[in-house]
Amino acid sequence: MRGAGGTEGGIGRFFIGLVMMMAGGYLFLHNIHLSVGLGMGYRFFSFWGVGITSGMVLVPFLFGVGMIFYSAKNIIGWILALASLLMLSFGVIAQTRFHLRDMTAFELLTILVLLVGGIGLFLGSLRSSKSVL
Repeated sequence: MRGAGGTEGGIGRFFIGLVMMMAGGYLFLHNIHLSVGLGMGYRFFSFWGVGITSGMVLVPFLFGVGMIFYSAKNIIGWILALASLLMLSFGVIAQTRFHLRDMTAFELLTILVLLVGGIGLFLGSLRSSKSVL
């Protein structure tokens, strides 16, 4: 009987590595805090020194929606609405900040050992035991 991935690496190492990797990944992602500085007066973009705020992005969106409701075949209305939604989505994603929550060094090391050790066991189980590295 062959091991994980058809190699002789071992099914036990495969599942232990998979569980460690999943636990470490979950704990790492669970400890990341996201914040977005978003408001109607918050600058998304700046063109030629003029700041474009999220409220300004909604104005062409409203005109586009009005044009779509007037005539669903109006290409300009669709372009205005879709471009505004795209700019709004891009602005929200661009303004997202990631922060690692406060934790002790022991907690961080435990998370990293679980994550990186699990990846090592998982990938090591997929290679043949006859290979050198």
